[in-house]
Amino acid sequence: MDARQADLLRKIDPAELGQRLRAARVAKGMTQTDLAGADVSVGYVSRIEAGQRRPNLQVLTDLCFRLGTPVEQLLMGVAPQELEQINLNLDFAELSLESGEPQAAELQARDAREAAEAAALKEHTYRARFLVARALEAQGLIDDAVIELEALLTPRVGNVLQIKVGLALVRCYRTSGDFSKSIEVGEMLLEHLAETPLDSTDEAVQLAVSMSLAYYFRGDVAQAVRVCRKAMAKAEKLDSPVARASAYWNASIFEAGRGSVRDAVPLAQRALALFAEGQDARNLAVLRTNLGTLQLQLDPPQVDEAKLNLVQALEEMRNNSANPVDIGRNELAQARAHYLSGEFDLAEMMTVRVLESVLTLSPLTAADAKSLEGQVHAARGDVAQAATAYREAVLILTGVGSDRSAAEMWFELAGLLEDVDEFDAARDAYRSAAASSGIQARPRVKSANKLGIELR
Repeated sequence: MDARQADLLRKIDPAELGQRLRAARVAKGMTQTDLAGADVSVGYVSRIEAGQRRPNLQVLTDLCFRLGTPVEQLLMGVAPQELEQINLNLDFAELSLESGEPQAAELQARDAREAAEAAALKEHTYRARFLVARALEAQGLIDDAVIELEALLTPRVGNVLQIKVGLALVRCYRTSGDFSKSIEVGEMLLEHLAETPLDSTDEAVQLAVSMSLAYYFRGDVAQAVRVCRKAMAKAEKLDSPVARASAYWNASIFEAGRGSVRDAVPLAQRALALFAEGQDARNLAVLRTNLGTLQLQLDPPQVDEAKLNLVQALEEMRNNSANPVDIGRNELAQARAHYLSGEFDLAEMMTVRVLESVLTLSPLTAADAKSLEGQVHAARGDVAQAATAYREAVLILTGVGSDRSAAEMWFELAGLLEDVDEFDAARDAYRSAAASSGIQARPRVKSANKLGIELR
């Protein structure tokens, strides 16, 4: 007995099976008597077609033999060769994503989705739609990816693929700057997972870790650390390299955010070693970029080591599903390494390229690139050009929402503007930094004489 066919027969709605059986019989020009043969009564065939009986697998196999129809076609509504083609397209779409070909992945996933929908294959349709969303994300089309993922999100998660949908949505919301929505979705899913065996999976740990980043970028550093520590403890119990790597990665980010770059670097290196054991090429490349960036922030900076990591990471990104923003951040870090090495022409060229590639996708990264361009001009002694670049960075940053990253960028720009004697602009930048971090001035109390009160 085919266990898979038996499982499908147990799950199928008898009415749906009956409709498919009748349609197949009519298509062959057979009567119920013809189909019944010597082993099954005509009345039993009639009751099957009416959805009143669920035949056992042997009876169904005999009926399909007389029809000349594969059993799977009645159980799944699709012929085996059609099902094989759908699965093949889905597998190719995943392979294309991992190979850095998101456009090809999108086309293959959409073909699979159309065929799966026509055959009413719900699980295949769900997987195809998820792959379409991943392909859109990899192309930097975050809003389009969010629309696809929102339609797939289920509050009550029943399998790992549904966790992956939630994880992708949390990540996309965070990438788009909607940190509150990212946290809302993450908390909702984690609350449900806490009551199921799925809580003990790599994907559940990664979901928590991804959500902790949203807390961090929103400015809730303490909560980010708490969520990350819980995820690290769960990862250690699972003894999963991927889960542990995700937790160490975020712990590294948080240490860097606290100003402890020397503590952050070994955590990032440990995460990198763990990721290297798995198959997640995209995250391996992004983490290697983060490590290179941290090495540039050390005092003194480890420029040569950073360059090696950044170049290798960029090569890995171009061979997998990294999006344009990830690539832009890598190239910006490389530009900063060239700046620190005194290679000003190369640094300037790369900042211009980054600015062009991410201006509409990530204004924060674009403002950072323009700021670095100003620093290159200042290093050459061209103060006027530096001031112009800093002011252009201010204009770009004005369109960015309020969060920790924006506050840090405003604060850095304020100091740079002071260096070129743009004091009014520097003061405004400091105010923007305070506003982005959520700091508000206390109400000012007027002195008694200004209120018209006679002093005695």
